[in-house]
Amino acid sequence: MVSIHQRIFEDIEARIMSGAWPPGHRIPSEHELLKEYQCSRMTVNKALSALAERGVIIRRRKIGSFVASPQIDRTVMDIQDISTEAALAGHDHSYRILMRRIETLDASTATQLGETAGAEILRVHCLHVVDAKPIALERRIIMLAMVPSARTESFAMVPPGKWLLDLVPWSKARHVIRAFSTDAVTARLLETERGEACLRLIRQTWQNSHTVTYVEIIHPGDRFQFAGDFHPTERGVMDQLPRRSIS
Repeated sequence: MVSIHQRIFEDIEARIMSGAWPPGHRIPSEHELLKEYQCSRMTVNKALSALAERGVIIRRRKIGSFVASPQIDRTVMDIQDISTEAALAGHDHSYRILMRRIETLDASTATQLGETAGAEILRVHCLHVVDAKPIALERRIIMLAMVPSARTESFAMVPPGKWLLDLVPWSKARHVIRAFSTDAVTARLLETERGEACLRLIRQTWQNSHTVTYVEIIHPGDRFQFAGDFHPTERGVMDQLPRRSIS
């Protein structure tokens, strides 16, 4: 016999999977559900918590629960641009340049990058949109000594990440992934709530010990995830099997 919380889970999941409740649709409140299913609040909460853990819904305190947008998987260690990831997953991608400016590297950022203060850089901010929904805010630094052709590149036809991958070789890369609560400006650009959880990918690439680019890419936590399948090699090193799919 199916438990009540499992029935609630399956009923809501079925409506979402069928498209009857599209992304952003408000789920009935706990009060409405406990009245419909004649059960306790604890039972309803158990079903909604399971749906949230599965990534099917988003629960917002004092506001309610909503159908989550489909998430794009990004492999943890693979270097790939967002436009290609979206295309591989069958999504429509567009972007717009928010800021493009030539500057000199300040002392604090130079120390962070391991470069020399005063070096010329191109600072580019870019908003990526997938299926008409903001999916990433890209804040990038390009070292002009390493990539002089970037000085006159507008990125009107190709986003910065793809342009660099296509044209500029690199010999080393570092990824750092962090979670944080979004600030008001970032929340407005990504069309989410201030304080909502976001994922920040920090990536720096080098060519012969010199930085090529440093970028922070911020994703709304409910629309993006990092994933990867791994297996041990004969040497005991973990090899990654890239996986991109809609979850």
